[in-house]
Amino acid sequence: MKITLKNGEMKEFSGSRTALEIADAISPGLARNACAAKVNGREADLRTVISEDCELEILTFEDEGGRAAFHHTTAHILAQAVKRLFPETKLAIGPSIKDGFYYDFDREEGFSPEDLEALEKEMKKIVKENLELERFTLTRDEAVALMKEQEEPYKVQLIEELGEGEEISFYRQGEYTDLCAGPHLMSTKPVKALKLTSVAGAYWKGSEKNKMLTRIYGTSYPQAADLEQYLQMMEEARKRDHRKLGKELGLFTFMEEGPGFPFFLPKGMVLKNTLIDYWRKIHTREGYVEISTPIMLNRSLWETSGHWDHYKENMYTTVIDDTDFAVKPMNCPGGMLVYKSQPRSYRDLPLRMGELGLVHRHEKSGQLHGLMRVRCFTQDDAHIFMTQEQITEEIKGVARLIDQVYSLFGFKYHVELSTRPENSIGSDEDWEMATDGLRKALDELGLDYVVNEGDGAFYGPKIDFHLEDSIGRTWQCGTIQLDFQLPMRFEAEYMGADGEKHRPIMIHRVVFGSIERFIGILTEHFAGKFPVWLSPVQAKVLPISDKNSRYAGEIYQKLLKNQIRCECDTRAEKIGYKIREAQLEKVPYMLIAGGKEEEEGTVSVRYRDSGETVVMTPDQFVEMVRKETEFDRL
Repeated sequence: MKITLKNGEMKEFSGSRTALEIADAISPGLARNACAAKVNGREADLRTVISEDCELEILTFEDEGGRAAFHHTTAHILAQAVKRLFPETKLAIGPSIKDGFYYDFDREEGFSPEDLEALEKEMKKIVKENLELERFTLTRDEAVALMKEQEEPYKVQLIEELGEGEEISFYRQGEYTDLCAGPHLMSTKPVKALKLTSVAGAYWKGSEKNKMLTRIYGTSYPQAADLEQYLQMMEEARKRDHRKLGKELGLFTFMEEGPGFPFFLPKGMVLKNTLIDYWRKIHTREGYVEISTPIMLNRSLWETSGHWDHYKENMYTTVIDDTDFAVKPMNCPGGMLVYKSQPRSYRDLPLRMGELGLVHRHEKSGQLHGLMRVRCFTQDDAHIFMTQEQITEEIKGVARLIDQVYSLFGFKYHVELSTRPENSIGSDEDWEMATDGLRKALDELGLDYVVNEGDGAFYGPKIDFHLEDSIGRTWQCGTIQLDFQLPMRFEAEYMGADGEKHRPIMIHRVVFGSIERFIGILTEHFAGKFPVWLSPVQAKVLPISDKNSRYAGEIYQKLLKNQIRCECDTRAEKIGYKIREAQLEKVPYMLIAGGKEEEEGTVSVRYRDSGETVVMTPDQFVEMVRKETEFDRL
């Protein structure tokens, strides 16, 4: 049989081989590090027997699929430890997630910190036992009987919900057996380093109507050094938590009267408005026009767009004059109405319409997380209407804009191209044209990208930008989506050069994604130490004593007149205390005004980041800050 590897190389083997045996034949080192395999694009166990020609990729911990198998196996190790120490506990589900895994348990007492320590110790014991994982299948009736025998009601329910005739797979390691589709490691031995990180409540199947279970989170790595590095990053992330810093810096807050609805405080509004000013500046430069569409529109619009049928459970609705209305969860349907508000010609295209629209989405209370997951947010949308021939250039323009913004904040990023999913709508010709347009744009820009087969939106392919922050975490923010369905649903048209009516193609794109979420990301990325142009307070004037208050006030007024955001601390406190307070507030510059400075007409400027102090005139300071904050220089 012929095996085609990821790099295109072809290997020939006689007779059937497992994926692990093929990996060993390629390289014993590859086999030692292998976690799972991908056979003809589908993830599988290393124990999978291959007996015919196929495409084969061996997945290690460095691959997403390999990490998922590694973490999933660790979830089983956790469940096995729980059943050993607390045998009365009932098992629910335990998947791998980004950076680790979790397992949901039904135990009346829950789990204490001491319980987690005991479970970690038992898990490490299971790893040392080097238990082989064995996969086997049963019929539906046999599977139900096995889980009833083991008194696992949640597993019974999961099996009963599967379709008739489906193969029911299980994995066994030692005395422990679990319902699972896999894939998994060959044994428990490779899990050299593990840590249980937290405990939380979780409803069975995510529904508030079901019983509350206990969810244990954890992570694992092949090497202890990797785990230590991850834990250090998590500790740093806790220090940078935007919810903590947002409160300390007076940026935003949340109230019981509006869960999931952020309240922006004065300094937070400065930050938000500065971002919006920058957004408007660069979009005007790039030929965008700005629109604003109503926050609430009637049912017929959402039926036309498809949201009423497919997204209603996430929408807030009401009745006005006996007509159903919905608060908009997205801006695009309103943008379509603006496009259709007047006749359009090919001479009008491309038409780039930007909107800073406030959208509302009903998120479950357990999913809310500071500014990262809220129920209302400002989406920095833009919708570009264009001809087929304009696709590549427009995509390139958007990609360059996103690159400029992310580079300004010091973010590295990677790009993913997501192609047609199984549940897509539209013709093969449309999908091929759209995907080729995105691919060509990325190629011409010289951007490296990964192809996510089948992960596009149901209405068109997309490009996603995943940025990396200062401590190595990734966030999906910018996106470019091609849509040939919404213009068709709304019967959008333009008059072509041939005098005939044509259907425009539409781009949905965001740069920040959500202004609120982007502020959360920036707060953690900079640890609250925003660059000067973005800082709510750019400078703080600190008189050394009451004698210097008049001179400090003159400096303060000069800064205000030059549009520098500043404060003057005239409290009867020692200068060291004032400096420490300003440092805690993350103010970029502290201007110390004492007798010597007043006599010489200067000010001692202390830099937030370096702690260095430089003497200059107030005019020199104004000019320095002006250069740092001019949008044209950003």
